Amino acid sequence: MRRTARCDGVVSPARGFTLIELLVAIAIMAVVAILSWRGLDEIVRGRETITRSMAEERVFAQMFDQMRIDLREAVSDDEAGGIAISLDGGALQIVRAFAVPPGAAPRLQVVRYRVSGGQVVRYGSPPLANFGELRRASRGGEGDNWSALPMMRGVDLISARLFVPKTGWTSNMEDVRSQVNGDNDSLKVPQLGNAPLPRAVTGVQVSVSSRSLEQPVIRVFLVGE
Repeated sequence: MRRTARCDGVVSPARGFTLIELLVAIAIMAVVAILSWRGLDEIVRGRETITRSMAEERVFAQMFDQMRIDLREAVSDDEAGGIAISLDGGALQIVRAFAVPPGAAPRLQVVRYRVSGGQVVRYGSPPLANFGELRRASRGGEGDNWSALPMMRGVDLISARLFVPKTGWTSNMEDVRSQVNGDNDSLKVPQLGNAPLPRAVTGVQVSVSSRSLEQPVIRVFLVGE
């Protein structure tokens, strides 16, 4: 046994750790390591969840902001020569003004939002110069000259309701047509000034359902504002 000398000259044996003490210390370190690993794993998982949520929020914001712009630029039913905002075949269709350089002739554009392969896609027609082109674009499918902008992935369903002043919120296009016909009849009555044809649809409610969402995300937009 190793001995050490104290300052008073008395020699005492040098005491080390026993096997039990080493085992207890190792066990404590193992418990601390497990608790630390679990805590670190929760932090990493939480950070991944927050990052994923922020990415989804950013995608939602971009998509809804584009919808807001399209609905703000929506033309009146009179300018569209028919219903400017409609629901057809699971798609939200908007006839909007197309941005052109100053001094250029005005153009219109047909925009559709629909789910394709689990992804919301914004389809946009080329600039339309006359009612014939507008009618064909409104009633036909998306041609090769249409743009297709993917907006959001992992979407199960996108649905919309239209606010019609005479009816309220509806998904029935017959309500919209009835509003247009009533507005046209009202303009036939003599009145002061040249009153423009009112909008048949003044608001749009969009609902997006996704597997990653507990509940659908719903947004409401004003038309032309």
